Amino acid sequence: MDFIAEYWAEFLFGGLATVITAMLSAGYRKLARKVEEHEQVKDGILAILHDRLYQLCQYYLGQGTITPNALKNVEYLYRSYHSLGGNGTGTELYTRVTKLPLDLEGADDNEH
Repeated sequence: MDFIAEYWAEFLFGGLATVITAMLSAGYRKLARKVEEHEQVKDGILAILHDRLYQLCQYYLGQGTITPNALKNVEYLYRSYHSLGGNGTGTELYTRVTKLPLDLEGADDNEH
């Protein structure tokens, strides 16, 4: 009993440190899972943007021209795609589409 009375503060602080360490460890694991989920969602969005950008660029490159509204749409998609880290094929296709002649008399391209 004298031993416990003499060292009660050390026991108390040791137990408290153990509890705090366990709580921090659990919080870190939860945060790590959230970061991983965030990266997976980002990758999924990037894949969807890449697919949409690829499809639009292929369409307009096949047409040989692009309307101003369609070009704005492609630019909007590309900016989002690029800011999420997309590059390579998407950038190359976007660059090619921006060099297409503008079709100033074409219909509004909202359906593509």
